Amino acid sequence: MTLTIEKGASSHSAYDLRDPHSQIEERHTLALLVENEPGTLARVIGLFSGRGYNIDSLTVAEVDHTGHRSRITLVTRGTPAVIEQIKAQLGRIVPVHEVHDLTVEGPAVERELGLFKVAGKGDRRVEALRIAEIFRAKVVDSTLESFVFEITGSPEKIDAFAELVRPLGLLEMARTGVAALPRGV
Repeated sequence: MTLTIEKGASSHSAYDLRDPHSQIEERHTLALLVENEPGTLARVIGLFSGRGYNIDSLTVAEVDHTGHRSRITLVTRGTPAVIEQIKAQLGRIVPVHEVHDLTVEGPAVERELGLFKVAGKGDRRVEALRIAEIFRAKVVDSTLESFVFEITGSPEKIDAFAELVRPLGLLEMARTGVAALPRGV
């Protein structure tokens, strides 16, 4: 007898040990493959706003120019039951071809890009450069009174960098949102 594991099952175990009735909110990264046509993103966003769900992060880009398909990566929070409801409702939207919950399907790589404008003179300027070096942030613009740093990494790394440069004179920041792919083949 061969063991068949349903697509989307965790690669860590043949059993899904999460309690579907838990009231604890979890963070989930969802990846959607959709038709790249007017109104598709509005329909996806409308599903979230219409039901009172929140989106923590959202990235969209065309990934198949000839097939006119885009990938939407979004991060949301909810109880296991709410997450299952979100996935089922997304799957019913006509221009949505695939819905993947990267959080439960196995290990995934998540990255985000951040741009940080930090003011500083003297010791604060030197400290900002030191922190940037530790985080492997690049200086992409410099004036006598400020720097713009570019940093890529996990959302947690971007958050940590922001917290360290905030007291040094963080003026502005821009973040792309999470881009994610499953690991392995």
